[in-house]
Amino acid sequence: MSIGDFCNRDVVVIEKDASVQEAARLMRQYHVGALVVCDEREGRRVPLGLVTDRDIVVEVLGEAVEIGSVMVGDIMGAKLLTARESDELWETLQRMRQAGVRRLPVVDELGSLQGIVTMDDVVELLADELAQLAKLVAREQTVEKSRRSHQ
Repeated sequence: MSIGDFCNRDVVVIEKDASVQEAARLMRQYHVGALVVCDEREGRRVPLGLVTDRDIVVEVLGEAVEIGSVMVGDIMGAKLLTARESDELWETLQRMRQAGVRRLPVVDELGSLQGIVTMDDVVELLADELAQLAKLVAREQTVEKSRRSHQ
């Protein structure tokens, strides 16, 4: 399964010169813990970084910085890891684990934002897969009991 088949296409984005207050408002409005910071380039949204609720707490509130003086670009993560839509799910998860990131923007061949994959999404996928496996085991047991009772 490729990341493009799996990623969430509804991504909340923000510009790097937006205020931290605007970032917090968007997180609250859309019930998300991170925003993808993007630039518009030739009609394409190109991801520059991520800003998380933790960034706001640790970098602004934790340092007692005047919130009105801080822009998203000031606190977003410095190095952005992305995945291409064609990357395989398990390969991408391994890269996320190695980098210690919970969220990863997904881009196309031109570097345009196409979606985001999060650890929460992966946990949900794995839970669904495990539930299907459990149903298979239960069904197999039922079929075996039925076969043996007719012999």
